[in-house]
Amino acid sequence: PTEPFDAEADCVVLERIQDPGNIGTILRSAAAAGVGQVVLSADCADAWSPKVLRASMGAHFALRLFVEPDLAAWREQCRVPLLATALRRNSVSLYDCDLRAPAAWLFGNEGSGLSAELAGSADETVLIPMQPGTESLNVAMAATVCLFEQFRQRLQAA
Repeated sequence: PTEPFDAEADCVVLERIQDPGNIGTILRSAAAAGVGQVVLSADCADAWSPKVLRASMGAHFALRLFVEPDLAAWREQCRVPLLATALRRNSVSLYDCDLRAPAAWLFGNEGSGLSAELAGSADETVLIPMQPGTESLNVAMAATVCLFEQFRQRLQAA
């Protein structure tokens, strides 16, 4: 991108996402929910591959994409709260979070989630309430739910 990363604006951070369809769906949802920048770890699938481009349905034109080889270094420059989705004892329900201010959403690998290092750097751990006995959501669906709850709260506040 020609513009530098805006450390005080919303973003989505993807760590080790392998499925191009998931990346494309997340890009499409980010653009639709008004999040303008996406950071991808260097070990994500290629954001410009044909499969990602197809799944994103043109979202690349509404986003600034940053491939970051060192997410720990990126974390040092980010000035907004980091929100990670995970099932932990201290997790807060997505619907109890105030999401009106800028934030960085962290989403991890389809099988193993976020690395311990990145998850540990989160300011808050968020869970998506679901029916008991159901498995976790696909990473692209989890990202979509979170981004659109943020969008909904901002629309209500406007």
